[in-house]
Amino acid sequence: MYIHDLSPVLLNLGFFEIRWYSIAYILGILVGWWLAKKIITFKIKNKAEFFNIRLFDDLVSYIIVSIILGGRIGYIIFYNFSYYFNNPIDIFKIWEGGMSFHGAMMGVIIGTYIFSKKIKINSFFLLDVVACVAPLGIFFGRIANFINGELYGKPSNLWWSVVFPKIDMIPRHPSQLYEAILEGAILFLILIIIILKKDVKTGMCSSLFLTLYGVFRIFAEQFREPDVQIGYLFNMFSMGSILSFAMILSGLFIFVILKNNETHK
Repeated sequence: MYIHDLSPVLLNLGFFEIRWYSIAYILGILVGWWLAKKIITFKIKNKAEFFNIRLFDDLVSYIIVSIILGGRIGYIIFYNFSYYFNNPIDIFKIWEGGMSFHGAMMGVIIGTYIFSKKIKINSFFLLDVVACVAPLGIFFGRIANFINGELYGKPSNLWWSVVFPKIDMIPRHPSQLYEAILEGAILFLILIIIILKKDVKTGMCSSLFLTLYGVFRIFAEQFREPDVQIGYLFNMFSMGSILSFAMILSGLFIFVILKNNETHK
């Protein structure tokens, strides 16, 4: 058993703080940016797609804005609508926390789609690349969640359980680490292997990301405490599980379309 005593602040200069969560966002974007360009270069060399790689730098700007707007709007709508409806000024207080992965994901999809139409390229080509590097950002983000002592798990008597003193003195599942491993490390390895195959169909990695993330997240939700302000919907499902189930359906829908297109060629 481990007693959590980590600080969410990496460096405190008095007038300015550098927090682990901010570092996670920055690392996820920078490492993902670098790796995405490597993947695109590989695709170009293998004549899988023609694309001016310099344009990806412009897409990153769209993605950053989409993550912030989508993540915030998603949290407000899915997790705390009544509070922000009554306190609209707090919507802009992003530094106080309150971001939704599912909202950020939808924001990135919309932002990438708009950018793809602007430069007239198959949006699934870029979405596949983004899908493959996104687990890196998810990994860093979940590690930051653990350091912050947030999104903690249900009570557990396992030897690797963690006590979060700021919450209570009950040993709990380190659900943040479960998600870092499943939604981050394992999902990344699966997708990077798939996208580097020369015969992989455009859109396949997007389909796999939605489907596998949904499955992994629903599994991890079984060990994670639901959001206090929501609890379980229908006394059975967390909001994260419901949104992840929608991801699975979307991923399977894309897979069916890809298979149908392949059949009719």
